[in-house]
Amino acid sequence: MEGKSSFSAKRRETVLKAMEQETPLDLLVIGGGITGAGIALDAATRGMRVGVLEKNDFGSGTSSRSTKLIHGGLRYLKQGDVKLVQEVGRERAILYKNAPHLVVPAPMLLPVYKGGTYGYLATSIGLYVYDWLAGVARKERRKMLSRKQTMELEPLLKKDGLKGGGLYFEYRTDDARLTLDIMKTACQRGAKAINYTEVTDFVYENGRAAGVTVHDRISGRHHEIRAKHIVNAAGPWADEIRSIDGSLKGKRLFLTKGVHLVVDSHRLPVHQAAYFDTPDGRMVFVIPRGHITYIGTTDTAYSASIDQPRMTQEDRDYLIRAVNAMFPAVKLTERDIRSHWAGLRPLIYEEGKGPSELSRKDEIFISDSQLITIAGGKLTGFRKMAEKVVDLVAGRLQQSGGKAYPSCSTDKITISGGERPEGVSYEDWKRQMIQDGIAAGVDGQTMQEWVDLYGSNALRIVKRLPESARLNIPPQLQWLHAQLTYSVEEEMTVTPADFLRLRSGWSYFNLAKAEKYRNIVEKMMNDLLDLQPEQKEAQLAMLNQLFRQLHELPVNEQQLQSMTS
Repeated sequence: MEGKSSFSAKRRETVLKAMEQETPLDLLVIGGGITGAGIALDAATRGMRVGVLEKNDFGSGTSSRSTKLIHGGLRYLKQGDVKLVQEVGRERAILYKNAPHLVVPAPMLLPVYKGGTYGYLATSIGLYVYDWLAGVARKERRKMLSRKQTMELEPLLKKDGLKGGGLYFEYRTDDARLTLDIMKTACQRGAKAINYTEVTDFVYENGRAAGVTVHDRISGRHHEIRAKHIVNAAGPWADEIRSIDGSLKGKRLFLTKGVHLVVDSHRLPVHQAAYFDTPDGRMVFVIPRGHITYIGTTDTAYSASIDQPRMTQEDRDYLIRAVNAMFPAVKLTERDIRSHWAGLRPLIYEEGKGPSELSRKDEIFISDSQLITIAGGKLTGFRKMAEKVVDLVAGRLQQSGGKAYPSCSTDKITISGGERPEGVSYEDWKRQMIQDGIAAGVDGQTMQEWVDLYGSNALRIVKRLPESARLNIPPQLQWLHAQLTYSVEEEMTVTPADFLRLRSGWSYFNLAKAEKYRNIVEKMMNDLLDLQPEQKEAQLAMLNQLFRQLHELPVNEQQLQSMTS
């Protein structure tokens, strides 16, 4: 099993050299977030030779820092964008079908208060129209609740002014895992994707962008990769790529920051997710997830470091105030925060509009050098964004080379990890996988975690356990060694920090576990990757930086600006 996958960290340089030699590619994508992954999957499925370059780790930017919901688009209904509600509703259903291990229905309570943003009648009509437009399944359609029913459902809610509530469905996800599994699926279909490869310049032929110069941040080597078409899907960094191309003019990105806080579930023991008003008219989510509850999000203009967005005291205090106003008995304080994350939304600037008013729609820009940039958009709409880009590239390839490409078919592709035996429901398949894992010697809690993280790929980790035993790994750590081996050899996990944050989610949702195993993870990965001393030092520095960020005290907004000015 070792080293065979094209998505193995041990084969990064081999795949990168192959990408360099296979010139020109039909399509080169800059950016390995959800949009880049979606483009790679669509292009590879249509038969294009496609490569993806990501300067950090896959999904390490915006695509791992969202509210981790596959939205149905309720807020768009308020803005009157009926078409967008219909589209995201369809996309949500497609993702639920194709990635059942990562897209999980989650009941959402929308409490209605006297004087609030939504009145009871407006909420009832709005949720009804929303369900109809989004094509919501009958069993998941909205239910309107009386004041008494709302309090029974969520006893911690503020009682003053409560008129009732609406119960509707959103879908919870793990955005980092979704990005990774889509990228894995693309690579299984022939795409080549490499993390830690930074584009430093463009190569031009007759004024046209015909390739890029790439710095491999792991080996330190430089490569030149040629392509017939280049797509900039770099999210918040898209304007930086446009600057390298000399094409940063006209429309630009407007970055807004979203912050989320994580607390222990016993400190905010909500019975289901809730979406509620804040005193300033914005809306905040509270979402239970296992033994934690997370809270978000803020929506503020951002102009500091793109690479390391930070939570400020104002961000933290805003969310704590919002929760305490809606759930007065919990009395959260800053000491209750177990972890947090801050992410950036790359929106399209519109004159005279505030952060919360800016459209989440995507747009395509084409520069004089024919660099294609896709910007804006949302997690739920990634597949349609990809389809739009690949349609454009397919048309241009046909025009220049005469070859016709099929239309998009990613709505019918099961994402890696979502596979199950024909005729078996995914819930029944989950139970069977957990039983099979326990029979192979994995404890039930670990197997449950693996199935929730990896779906059917959890069974590939189970198959690695005998090898961990053969290597004389202590019995109590064989599960971790098998998981890490899978992560390195089949998920291109290059650093311990990436495993703890993006592959396992421990640094977000189980910080105590991340801290407990951080040194063991580091040692095991050093051995798995056979690192040299200087590489070990670099890995350790990244690991220390991750935990420093998790524990650093927030600065105030003024300090943040002075740090980056």
